Amino acid sequence: MAGGAPRFDIPEADAFTRTYWEAAAQGSLLIRRCADCGRAHHYPREFCPHCWSEDVTWEPASGHATLYTWSVVHRNDLPPFGERVPYVAAVVDLAEGPRMMTEIVECEAAGLRAGTAVEVRFRDGIPVFRPR
Repeated sequence: MAGGAPRFDIPEADAFTRTYWEAAAQGSLLIRRCADCGRAHHYPREFCPHCWSEDVTWEPASGHATLYTWSVVHRNDLPPFGERVPYVAAVVDLAEGPRMMTEIVECEAAGLRAGTAVEVRFRDGIPVFRPR
């Protein structure tokens, strides 16, 4: 809480996701990869959503992605989003395969196109993406 007001943009890490959020705070994007089927996934889970194996490990992602879809948010009353409107909520395809929900920053929404190459940046330990 900043100044006593709750913030809705900072996640609460639990015992499992703490590794992910600590890496993000240091500027590193992690994904999970299955040792049995070899596929990567995101959001972090303790098992592979593709083959259900529990033999999954953390690995650094390249931070490169392409824009899959997006929406411009013009109203959000939750702090601190109201100060950021309009902003671009998006889904990107990570170079490693998984899709990830995020925000697109440092560009005008009118210039976005599906397939736009983007790269990760971090704001307050949260991965966001900007055009490459």
